[in-house]
Amino acid sequence: MTTTFITGANRSLGYETARRLIEAGHTVLIGARDLERGQAAAEKLGARFVQIDVTDDASVAAAAADVEAREGAIDVLVNNAGILGTHNPADQITAADARAVFEVNVVGIVRVTHAFLPLLRKSANPVIVNVSSGMGSFAATHDPERVESRLVAPLYTSSKAAVTMLTTQYAKALPDVKVNTADPGYTATDFNGHSGPQTVTEGTDAIVELATIGADGPTGTFRDRHGEMAW
Repeated sequence: MTTTFITGANRSLGYETARRLIEAGHTVLIGARDLERGQAAAEKLGARFVQIDVTDDASVAAAAADVEAREGAIDVLVNNAGILGTHNPADQITAADARAVFEVNVVGIVRVTHAFLPLLRKSANPVIVNVSSGMGSFAATHDPERVESRLVAPLYTSSKAAVTMLTTQYAKALPDVKVNTADPGYTATDFNGHSGPQTVTEGTDAIVELATIGADGPTGTFRDRHGEMAW
């Protein structure tokens, strides 16, 4: 049985990823900050809820300790939690705005990965999936044919660019763990007011694919539902 821990799993992409992985036979742990929403999501899916705030060292340590006590190990970590941040124009963005976005989207991944790595290393096939975005791709944001090139979100895009680089560095530094990053694409979720053309199921295709790779699977890759993404 494959045990998978997903952050930000009480709604949208995280919830759908959890649903699909349970369907695929995984034992899924729903990680979420909000107690009531997290418990409700877990009960509906038939998963176990673990409270976690990826911006808080004590919360993340407590979540890892909880999983160690109950499951003993995990096979897959999906770092899905993320925020868009301020909608203010670029000339009104503050350092505090930047800290808030990077604390969740980048530092949160480091914090959770650090805490859960000992549990992953107990697995015969440890896998990490970092949820990034085409908005963090230099190629996509400079391609006039892609929607990413027409959107301006300095903090979100730069944080997701950091996620993709973080992924490649972890993949090099952790040869015993497969570390990949997924671009959900422009998906209709709460995140964007359900404006994306893709369904939430389509948006989780790459995440699910990377979360279910075998022992001969890739590491250090960036994929969307259509295949390899340009960095």
